[in-house]
Amino acid sequence: MHLVRKLGSRELVGMIVEVEAYLGKRDPASHAFRGRTKRNDVMFWRGGHLYVYFTYGMHFCANVVTRNEGIGEAVLIRAVEPMKGIVTMRRNRGLPAQERNLRLLTSGPARFCEAFGIQREDNGTDLLGKKIYLVQKRRIPGSRVEASNRIGIKVGTKKRWRFFIRNNRFVSR
Repeated sequence: MHLVRKLGSRELVGMIVEVEAYLGKRDPASHAFRGRTKRNDVMFWRGGHLYVYFTYGMHFCANVVTRNEGIGEAVLIRAVEPMKGIVTMRRNRGLPAQERNLRLLTSGPARFCEAFGIQREDNGTDLLGKKIYLVQKRRIPGSRVEASNRIGIKVGTKKRWRFFIRNNRFVSR
């Protein structure tokens, strides 16, 4: 899938290359594990909404809500391959125009959100709208997708719910 973000007349596009699944009440690493709160409320909406949260007092992360109303499951977008709007992504990340390492733009959930300008006010965005949305451009063969343990969590570490495109240079780790 490609994630598209409209910022005024600018369009930012990135192919999602790495995600992690968080499966609600059966997953101790999920924000929804202990139930619905003001912070995680969007996770319990019907699938197709963006759940954005602030972490470590400094970064935003974005998830796609995936299940029916009340379930509390989502997929964290860990990395995208930038396709369009790279100048704006560089500016959003505070990187110099001459920076050649595009991997620094969007490899990691916080870098992705910063490059795409995703912030708290985007929490709850309907991904069927015109501001932020998903588009299927090409199908990646299953043989190119790998699974591994999730990254940066302290519980539920044995779950192989991190999925990424093998050998894609924008994968975070």
